[in-house]
Amino acid sequence: MSNSYDEIKKLLRNSRDILHGSEIQESRETLLKSGLIMEMDVKPENIAVDSEEEIELDTEQKEDKQKSYRVSGGIITLHGEDKQDLELSTDEKMAFQETMDEFVDGVSDLSDFETLNLYEDNVDWSGNIIDYDIQFYFTIGEKNGVYINGNMIKLDDELIELVNKLTVYYEKFKSKWAKIIAQRKKTNPGE
Repeated sequence: MSNSYDEIKKLLRNSRDILHGSEIQESRETLLKSGLIMEMDVKPENIAVDSEEEIELDTEQKEDKQKSYRVSGGIITLHGEDKQDLELSTDEKMAFQETMDEFVDGVSDLSDFETLNLYEDNVDWSGNIIDYDIQFYFTIGEKNGVYINGNMIKLDDELIELVNKLTVYYEKFKSKWAKIIAQRKKTNPGE
């Protein structure tokens, strides 16, 4: 019992010494001499300048605004920085309607579509193919491609045919929406 008491007493004494700083200074000097830590000469006026620059960089970021439109039972959401970016043109409405119609004709007529998101440099669209219980995700931009998700999907010829249809349709989707993105960039007078 006295052994644990002595250990606690020693720990308490050490913690008091550390709080008073006597051992901290010695430990710091030892680490400096051995080359395990290095100190930089930091001047207070440089810290203030660096902090101001960081604050200015943070305030320059613009907030993403969005506006959704219902087009023939589907929803398209435009993302942008100002009101002009959030205006849906007739060409974009028609492209969205064609996108849904072509998907039903070319891939599967039993589909539920999620929102199509139109950004400055990216378009993404997803949905569910009901008869296969598969989710699809199309994106153009940074992460180009077709993605599918599902649980316990039976691998058979019908699934392979569906994947081929999705891949073929994606090329149409990519072509159509790449043109829309390019057109939006041309007509944006803010740049």
